[in-house]
Amino acid sequence: MDPNFVSREQTRLLRELREFLAIPSISALPAHAADCRRAAEWLVTDLRRLGCPVVEVIEGSGHPVVWAEGPRIPDAPTLLIYGHYDVQPVDPVEEWKSPPFDAMVRDGKLYARGAADDKGQVFCLLRAYEAVRDAAGKPPLNVHFLFEGEEECGGHVLDDLLAREPERTTADAALICDMSYYAPGIPGVYTALRGLCYAELTVRTLQRDLHSGSYGGVAPNAIETLCRLLCDLKDGEGRIHIPKLYKSVVPPTRAELRAWDRLPFSKRDFLRDEVTGKALTGLKKYSVFERIWALPTLEIHGIRGGFVGDGAKTVIPASATAKVSLRLVPGLPFVQVAKWLEKAAKAAAPNWAEVDLKILHGGDAVEVDTSHPAFAVLDEAFKEIVGKPTVRVRAGGSIPIVPRIGSGGAPVLLTGIGLPDDGLHSPNEKLDLQQLWDGIAVFGRFMERLAAVPLAPAP
Repeated sequence: MDPNFVSREQTRLLRELREFLAIPSISALPAHAADCRRAAEWLVTDLRRLGCPVVEVIEGSGHPVVWAEGPRIPDAPTLLIYGHYDVQPVDPVEEWKSPPFDAMVRDGKLYARGAADDKGQVFCLLRAYEAVRDAAGKPPLNVHFLFEGEEECGGHVLDDLLAREPERTTADAALICDMSYYAPGIPGVYTALRGLCYAELTVRTLQRDLHSGSYGGVAPNAIETLCRLLCDLKDGEGRIHIPKLYKSVVPPTRAELRAWDRLPFSKRDFLRDEVTGKALTGLKKYSVFERIWALPTLEIHGIRGGFVGDGAKTVIPASATAKVSLRLVPGLPFVQVAKWLEKAAKAAAPNWAEVDLKILHGGDAVEVDTSHPAFAVLDEAFKEIVGKPTVRVRAGGSIPIVPRIGSGGAPVLLTGIGLPDDGLHSPNEKLDLQQLWDGIAVFGRFMERLAAVPLAPAP
């Protein structure tokens, strides 16, 4: 790897990343479908510039998948790189200190939607690949690239593709750079991800909205009914009242719990710097790590119904909808939990309410065996560049496609260059630029080291 690559090319790299971040590829909003395609086309152009002889845009029922293959290197292992080019919505936009799609550098940090999740990390891997090519443009190993545009919205284009063509996951290792360090200076590799069950829960109590003066006191209010139903599903202590849920959880091993106890952790700093609230909630008899890594959650993301515009309108709402999700852990299959949620919601509804549950998307929890030699290679690369190997941790988030990527037998290395305070899905999302520069070097060395490991090349 060229040791001067980052210092020599830093101005160009920052300009290119800002161009990528400027594309508002918000996959959940139909108005941004063309922007998602622009982001895919940006990747296509970049991969061709990097000398990939195979670059494809694969269409489906949603945003396209980008597939590319680097030059064929005989007798070398194959690395599959996955990432996503879509981003979350920017609301509430008024809380951003600078425009979310006009990336700004402040105090060594790059602020923009997608800076850390996941455009900045995709860019890091692309530039690591660029840095390890030789004078003829050839990398030290075979590299396949797989980038999707629906990770943030639960689309099915990539899932359908890999179900139809599972051979695309055939590799000696799969690298996903969509995570963060455990803490500043302490890189992480992830042994588990929580799954997800995302749904819309609608309650209807009337045929139409009513005048609150004429009917208040007798007509059932849909928003009130929905709120009471939601409180029945999850109580004030944080316990979820869905039968069979907790009994089905596969708990972490004693070895995992001991390892988590050894991690440097300050509850006060975590509350102040990451949670940014006044208190931690949830099941108090469990540690913070157990609550965010090893237990299911039920969260309410938004409620709509009635009148929410400026001024006053005195109505009793006829219907109300809540967007909710459960994060799932080992032992809780997505399909089964979706059925349990629907049954519990209908059981909690009063006899005057009609309840409809629509499942929007989801996926199973993921467990990763980190004993494969590729994980030792990643440790060596981090230790060489940043001075420390990775620590083994879990993640509370979800990447639904991971089981498909690992279905071909390749070990899935879940890691990343983000930091815990990057503000994913929040206003003022950022990426520390030193993390980016170090990451390019780390993953470049990882590719070089992996090429030298005596693995049987993928067919």
